[in-house]
Amino acid sequence: MIGYTTLGTNDLPRAAAFYDELFAVLDIKRIMDFGRGYAWGTGMDKPGFGVMTPFDGQPASVGNGVMVALVVNSKDKVDAVHAKALALGGKDEGAVGYRGDGFYAGYFRDLDGNKLNVFCVGQ
Repeated sequence: MIGYTTLGTNDLPRAAAFYDELFAVLDIKRIMDFGRGYAWGTGMDKPGFGVMTPFDGQPASVGNGVMVALVVNSKDKVDAVHAKALALGGKDEGAVGYRGDGFYAGYFRDLDGNKLNVFCVGQ
């Protein structure tokens, strides 16, 4: 159902560098350049992820209760993405581990304070 998700940034070069390195862990590359933002993904027919400066020209802000969840296919990838996010300067919002039956996840905030989760199920 999800086509793509976009998060706001106030420092596009910094955000782009963060996500280039973070998504490299999953072999995901940039697929679009909007001038005021970028998108990463594995193809235009697959869900994608974008970072942009806000269209209205106002500062980007973090939504209270907003979180983007990234699904991967193994605990090792959850561990690697979470660790990479923290190594790149992201903030820990919940260490990797099981939360419920077969749901393995780690939570972090990017350099703009946006909350993300990386998870797998049944691993």
